[in-house]
Amino acid sequence: MPASRVSDEEAPEGFGARVRSALAWRWGTQLIAQFITWGSTIIVVRLLDPSDYGLFAMSQVFVTALNFLNGWSFASSLIQADKVGDREIGQVFALLLLTNGMLAAAQLLFAPVVAGYYGQPAVAELLRVQALIFLTIPFTALPTALLARRLEFRSQGIANLISAIFASLTALGLAWAGFGVWALVYAPIAGFGVRGLIMSIAARLWVRPVFNLKGAGRLISFGGALTLCQLFWIVQSQSDIFIAGRLFDTHQLGLYSEALFLTLIVTGRFIPPLNEVAFPAYAELHKSGRSLGPYFQKTVQSVLLVVSPIYIGLALTAPEAIFVIFGPKWVEMAPIVSGLAVVMPLMAVQIICSPTCTSTGKERIYLATSIAGAAIFATSFYIGVQFGPQGLVHAWWIGAPLLLIFTLALTLPQINLSAGRLIGAAIPPAAACAVMAIAVFGVRALLPTDIPAAVTLVALAGAGAATYAGVLLLAWPEVVRSGIAMLRRRPTSPMPPASGPVPVGQTSTIVD
Repeated sequence: MPASRVSDEEAPEGFGARVRSALAWRWGTQLIAQFITWGSTIIVVRLLDPSDYGLFAMSQVFVTALNFLNGWSFASSLIQADKVGDREIGQVFALLLLTNGMLAAAQLLFAPVVAGYYGQPAVAELLRVQALIFLTIPFTALPTALLARRLEFRSQGIANLISAIFASLTALGLAWAGFGVWALVYAPIAGFGVRGLIMSIAARLWVRPVFNLKGAGRLISFGGALTLCQLFWIVQSQSDIFIAGRLFDTHQLGLYSEALFLTLIVTGRFIPPLNEVAFPAYAELHKSGRSLGPYFQKTVQSVLLVVSPIYIGLALTAPEAIFVIFGPKWVEMAPIVSGLAVVMPLMAVQIICSPTCTSTGKERIYLATSIAGAAIFATSFYIGVQFGPQGLVHAWWIGAPLLLIFTLALTLPQINLSAGRLIGAAIPPAAACAVMAIAVFGVRALLPTDIPAAVTLVALAGAGAATYAGVLLLAWPEVVRSGIAMLRRRPTSPMPPASGPVPVGQTSTIVD
């Protein structure tokens, strides 16, 4: 595979342009696809009951747990590797086929056990059908890694759009036809299948699996370390539903799980695409001898500028937003949404920390933070669940900041970035959100109590958005200009300057 140099001269124009192009396609198409999904989700939520979502959430704990072990990290090892040929690709393909075949079999085997744990026989039937998802993973994971290695995200973006349309139409059709919870089951299966087909064609995946794994030690060790990290991430991300599933009824669990889904839309749907671009970009920068600190600092500020007003705004307007968007039968989840939204900016920063370590081969740091996350969140949820859904919200308030502090303590020294510089990057969005909150509280106090919820929502959202933008423009105009310049792809310092020259003879493996 041909290599390309990331030189000092290329960084601001060549490399920076490739990164921005990748972000535009990966994040831009994700945004469009998410709007399609949101539109169908809002309609489906109105057609289904909270108990349907509670039942689906019970099955999703096991599906998600196995899905994190699907071997995607073996494919990711191709991005970080120095050299990749047909043999390495075939070996990863074989690992993916073996891993996902075993996961599908395990899900079929343990479906009755999971149903017995929750006391809901219907969960077993859901799990048996959802095992089909694992058959699509090898044909999605491997093409994704091959394209990401070259920072080629156009095909992925197109695949995301088409699969989102298929999944949305499936969910809408089944929900409208009265299939209940099965609308939630078959929609992702349709989406995964379509995406796998398109991605395989786009990446020209005409390679045979190589089951002789001789010489694949580095790929397996790197992928195995990330898989182990994902195992602990399972504990962190699924322990709340797992623990609450036996204590809450399906109505309570449905309210909490849907509130969590709503608040994780930005961090769960829009931040991972950034990481998919950041991982190969950071890996190329690292191979070229550059410090990742300035790039990570800029990424944190950019992410917080976007997600902070969204989440704080949602926390401030949750009662009206839930009533208008989801309807009156979902208003009980408004306090849960408000509580979870407050802490989600911290989770956004937490998520974007992982590529800085994995791209440089320091997966042990990622493993340490994953273990810490599992311990902190599982313990917090175990204690908080005794106090109902709000107890789980309070567990998030404790777990998220503790885990972020631990993660930054390990990550920042590795990328030569001080805590002071990182805090300085976070001050503009934090201060603007604080002023925005004061403005929203003030407008709410002035509004009549008998006006429609939609009018209140528009007034509060408008006041908040105007205040946030105004504070940034007045107090930090350079931050706004920098963000606009990046969006317009101007080469005027689009990326922070390199910390040092490229070592002689150092080349990268990403093809232009």
